[in-house]
Amino acid sequence: MSIFKLPDLGEGLQDAEIVTWHVTEGDHVIADQPLLSVETDKAVVEVPAPYSGTVRKLLAQEGDVVAISAPLVEIETGASADGGAIVGDLQKPGTEEQPETAGSKRAERTRPSDPVIKATPAVRRLAQEKGIDLAKLSGSGPDGAIVTSDVIAAGDPQSAGVRLRGARRSMARAMERAHSQVVPASTTDIADIHLWRADELPTGRLVQAIAVSCRAVPALNAWYGNERVQQHGHVNLAVAVDTPDGLFAPVLRSVEAETHLAERIAELKRAVETRSLAPSDLQGATFTLSNFGMMGGLFAALVVTPPQVAILGAGRISETWLADEGKPVLRPTLPLSLTFDHRAVTGGEALSFLNAVKRDLEAETSALEG
Repeated sequence: MSIFKLPDLGEGLQDAEIVTWHVTEGDHVIADQPLLSVETDKAVVEVPAPYSGTVRKLLAQEGDVVAISAPLVEIETGASADGGAIVGDLQKPGTEEQPETAGSKRAERTRPSDPVIKATPAVRRLAQEKGIDLAKLSGSGPDGAIVTSDVIAAGDPQSAGVRLRGARRSMARAMERAHSQVVPASTTDIADIHLWRADELPTGRLVQAIAVSCRAVPALNAWYGNERVQQHGHVNLAVAVDTPDGLFAPVLRSVEAETHLAERIAELKRAVETRSLAPSDLQGATFTLSNFGMMGGLFAALVVTPPQVAILGAGRISETWLADEGKPVLRPTLPLSLTFDHRAVTGGEALSFLNAVKRDLEAETSALEG
């Protein structure tokens, strides 16, 4: 009997949440076939079976958060345990059901009145031990599956409520860490964007403006920790993307040298929608952009994600009366909010950065293009 443990998934990750088991106890598996899917830092990763054999016991359940190197499953190896590529129990010779018996059992299983309960054998055992009727529970797992936490909550009213999972759990952890580690300060302004082309995309112009401004004021394109500041010669920009599952921030790398921004931004958004992001796609950001104005709002006090020291937010574009050579003119304007870690960035540096962003956005063409 071999115990398979959660392998190191790279990128310094410490744990992962089990999203789906692709096998159940008693199944025969072969090496490299999908064993389970886990979610870590908002990316779903498929973990393959390390060797062939028979699954004897699942040691963790869907919804569990498991540390790296923690036991996942017991697999019986050896020639007698290897059932090839077949997943599921094989009938022994001489144990075939009679046609009428098999038919009646199929009829029983498919009666419309029978509730369909999605739960692993381990979850069913736990419910039986606690005297809980699974048919009365609403599953919080994938596709409505009942997971361990659902059974525990049903048996203990004080544990009721919806436990955060996946992206929302990662977001909650990141926000808690930011709140405890960052000393935030904010400043705001508006940019007159009437010179923009009709086909100009706000996100693309904002990315370019950030790249230009990080070059002009490198203090904001930095990491801070242990009273040390590390400035970067490249801009790895995290672009916040809101979804029903939670907030994602995939990273555009070296945007100061990127020549196909629109395509790269579209690719990242598609990867978020399809949940095909790799863990590396969410690592290594040196600055963050939140274009929250696409949904509404003008200004915001944003959250800086350590070790980064700044985040720029863009609000809703709207018509604003401005003065042009002493005369009132109605112009499209873009509200800007800059939040920075005041431990590593001075107020003067923050204002210089925001002024650089504003100048680049108000120009007919970004300095990055020129």
